[in-house]
Amino acid sequence: MHRQTRKKLLNFVTGIAVALAAAVVFLPAAQAAPGTATSNVNVRSGPGTSYGVIDTLRRGEQVDVQRCQGSWCFVRGRGFSGWVSASYLAAGGRPVNPSNPGLSFGFTIGGPDGPQVSIGIGGGNQPRPPRPGPRPPVIQPVYEVCFYDRTNFRGNSFCMEQGEAIRDLRGWTDRISSIDNPSRVRVEVCSEVAFRNCRTYTTSAASLGDFDSYVASIRLR
Repeated sequence: MHRQTRKKLLNFVTGIAVALAAAVVFLPAAQAAPGTATSNVNVRSGPGTSYGVIDTLRRGEQVDVQRCQGSWCFVRGRGFSGWVSASYLAAGGRPVNPSNPGLSFGFTIGGPDGPQVSIGIGGGNQPRPPRPGPRPPVIQPVYEVCFYDRTNFRGNSFCMEQGEAIRDLRGWTDRISSIDNPSRVRVEVCSEVAFRNCRTYTTSAASLGDFDSYVASIRLR
């Protein structure tokens, strides 16, 4: 191939790449999909339990799902935005598959920050077929229990995940009056710090009876 012909071909291919890149820049952002919380769940600052809790999403509350990453989805709701475990979201009245929640909300292309386009220039006649990626990991559901400072699941609240424990409730000592436990987690509420003098619940409790406002430490098993 003559040098001039190669130069023209390279300029043509480069022009196509630039045009495609410009198209990606001006693509509109994906529209949000409606989602519904199936239980009380923490809203976190990032996609994982290691991130801090910034709000609590109530059961039945609707949010706009912006995108999903792994088993977590970024949502916007009543004055907040953050990440929620897909195990606690429903799409169109149906449970969301936590191993691939984006499909349930219609996010079928692109990455967590928008559409992605790959442009390759090779010397072969046929492009190589893509290699199969690794199998997605098995995602275990995350179970949460929420605690309220009034009976019948009212008032201020906070939530904990299965396996967590609080040795000393400090500001919440002697304030808990009801427990929302839809996943039937084993909950130990104790009237003394360091998990002493405890009572076990495996269901929700609208009132704690003689333990009402008499809890100093909690452990979820």
